[in-house]
Amino acid sequence: MPKAIKNAFAKNVNRLLSKFMNSLQKFYQAEIVPKLQQEFGYKNKLAVPRLLKIVVNMGLNDAVVNRGIIEKAASQLSLITGQKPLVTKAKKSISAFKVRRGMPIGIKVTLRGKRMFDFFEKLVKIVLPRQRDFKGVLASGFDGRGNLNLGFKEQTIFPDLDYDKIDKTRGVQITIVTSAENDEQAKRLLQELGVPFKN
Repeated sequence: MPKAIKNAFAKNVNRLLSKFMNSLQKFYQAEIVPKLQQEFGYKNKLAVPRLLKIVVNMGLNDAVVNRGIIEKAASQLSLITGQKPLVTKAKKSISAFKVRRGMPIGIKVTLRGKRMFDFFEKLVKIVLPRQRDFKGVLASGFDGRGNLNLGFKEQTIFPDLDYDKIDKTRGVQITIVTSAENDEQAKRLLQELGVPFKN
């Protein structure tokens, strides 16, 4: 294939990709990748840590006695994430909690690509600052494998929901999964993406 055709093809691909990328994705590619590549001494830019996915969970203990709660919670999580949730079921029976194997006990959404970056940007710029007495994200939320776990006591922290239509406050757990080799590199990536960590 002639070089001129290859270059034209590459430009068209980049133009198409840019349409499906939000501003944070473009900032990551243009600014963060070169900076972290130099900082950590990566020879290949593909080795630079990146966001892989964001998993948003909502536990529904009361769904054991009221199946209708799942629909209400799923509707809320769909508004928060922009994606239809998947119902999670118990893997084993626990008699003390009246839980049987296969019984629905929660919902979750796994975000990737543009939706992941859109949610991440909303999380950093809107949701985190809305917390009362917020002084930064604790580094203890890392799991030792480069993933950050965040927990919110109430789903009302998300501005997407109409407070008057919420039947009950429920906790929301968020896991930000990265390709980083360790927590230190993951923290640097998230810092560059705008996550305010507590000193």
